[in-house]
Formats: sequence, structure tokens, C-alpha cells
Amino acid sequence: MATPAMFDTLDDCLTDCRDRLIRAAHDRKVPMHTPVIVTGDVDARVMVLRAFDSAAWRLRLHTDGRSSKAEIIAADPRVAMLFYDKGAKVQIRARGTGEILRGGAEVDAAWAASTNFARRCYLGEGPGTVSDTPTSGLPPEFEGVEPDDAQLVPARENFALLRITLTELDWLYLAHTGHVRAQFVRAGDGMRWEGRWVSP
Repeated sequence: MATPAMFDTLDDCLTDCRDRLIRAAHDRKVPMHTPVIVTGDVDARVMVLRAFDSAAWRLRLHTDGRSSKAEIIAADPRVAMLFYDKGAKVQIRARGTGEILRGGAEVDAAWAASTNFARRCYLGEGPGTVSDTPTSGLPPEFEGVEPDDAQLVPARENFALLRITLTELDWLYLAHTGHVRAQFVRAGDGMRWEGRWVSP
């Protein structure tokens, strides 16, 4: 991947956004693998980017269908994202439209691709459940224990996907010689991006 300092055109910056998101979805070692996701209630949390459809510019993340963000997104689908790579000195801010998927082939495939240890997170109490003591929310028998497939049947009902279709991008390269910033919005047909240079 070329260094951002070499990017002289808007197309180069848009390509950098795309390439970084492709890599972030597949490489857990890169900083952009764990973006900050902000919902319409102005609440923010770090999530794991599981997949990126570069043709549709669509992100996929996993969530608990009982979480407050699932309810918020159903009422207000606006979602903002922040990706930052300190080493590369690149920040990507994005906006998009979110939706919660609880069933269907895409959700089934994501569930099937998960490990049993990851799936057990959906066995416990719903996110935000009040407790008198520090708790993982997991049933005691699954603390540090990997459930088998039969034990995970109830968890599938709580598993959901957060799918975000990107509509705006703000790309920023931080440099001691002078920062460089570009913005992009989806064109009227939704298939193309229109870009502009802006002052950092």
C-alpha cells in the first residue's frame, strides 16, 4: 500500500479508505479492526469489524440483539464511525445507515463461522442488565468454559448483525509538513462517490 504522503488525487484517497477497510476486516492486528461506533443517541463504543463489502461499501459487525444499540438503530438508523491508525497517521471518520439483522442467510453464515467460545457471549444476561456484583453476565457453568453446540442453541436467538452502509467519508492524513484532508459523499445514484479537498 502506498504511503498517504504520496496521495495527490481524490481517487487515491478514496482507494486508501477502501483498502484500509478491506484489511481491517481481515487482520485483527491492524488498529482499524476495532473502530468506534456511534449511534443516534450519541453513545459510542468500540466494536470489531467482521467484514467489509467493498462493492457496496458496507460494514458488518456482530452484536447482541437485546442490546440498547439494537433498539436505538431500529428507531434511528444514523451511525457514525471513527477509524484511526496511529502508525500510519491516518484517521477515517464515516457516516452511514445502520440496520440490525437477526435472521437470514447472512446472519446464519456469520454464526456458523464463529467459534463456540465467541458464541457463548450470547448465552448470558442481556447487555446492561443490572447486577449486585461484578459480572460477565455469563451463566456460572460457562465462565471460562467453551460450551458445546447443543448448549449454544439458546444463544443463537440473541445473536445479530449490525450492517452499516457507508454514505460519507472524511479522510485525514496527519503530517508535520501539513495535514491533508478529503471528504466524500455518495452520489445521487448511490453507486459513485463525489469527493473534495478541504482544509484540515
